[in-house]
Amino acid sequence: MSARAPAILVVEDEESIRKGLCDVLAFRGYAPEGVERGDDGLRRALSNEHALVLLDVMLPAMNGFDVCRELRAALPELPVLMLTAQGSEQDVLEGFRVGADDYVTKPFSVAELVARVEALLRRSGAGVADETPEPFAFGSWRIDPGTREAARDDARVELTQLEASLASLFAREPGRILSRRRLLKEVWGVADPDRIETRTVDMHVAKLRKKLDASGDALIQTVRGEGYRFHA
Repeated sequence: MSARAPAILVVEDEESIRKGLCDVLAFRGYAPEGVERGDDGLRRALSNEHALVLLDVMLPAMNGFDVCRELRAALPELPVLMLTAQGSEQDVLEGFRVGADDYVTKPFSVAELVARVEALLRRSGAGVADETPEPFAFGSWRIDPGTREAARDDARVELTQLEASLASLFAREPGRILSRRRLLKEVWGVADPDRIETRTVDMHVAKLRKKLDASGDALIQTVRGEGYRFHA
């Protein structure tokens, strides 16, 4: 953890959940702030004082999707972790469409929530300070994790932190099948990936493919029933 505790904004209208989340985060060494309404959450998040936003979907005044959409447009690098109702796949898909980085379904365990928060903060650089990894080859691309830019000839493509982390793991193990379970553990930081929907991985791999290879599986191949393989 850095010397200054990362500030986390909790936007949740249920008072018991909001206070419980703030208590857990404070106990873990973070500096939480809780707000009830969506419009208040957007206003506070736009202050750019927070390292991460925990955002519920169903909120008074302004729903979580609209908050996330406007927040992503204004502060594209700010990590957003959405809280969705159990089994609401449509909420999860819509959350990713408007720019959420990850999601947790209610009811969730404290361990799972903290693991997701820590993983997002590590990727954004707001958690424990690590040395910036060296640039690496990804097929004909060269990816710089520091700038999160992929370059090839005259082409330049901007990656998210999560996409750069995915590419880095694939590049370290060319030809090896990486299961969705392993990707969830090593890229998302999920301690118990067996409980998590694998669609999260599929959607982010699809985004990475779209950015780096218009033909689909040339770089990242799908191995049906097992996971993905990087074909260098």
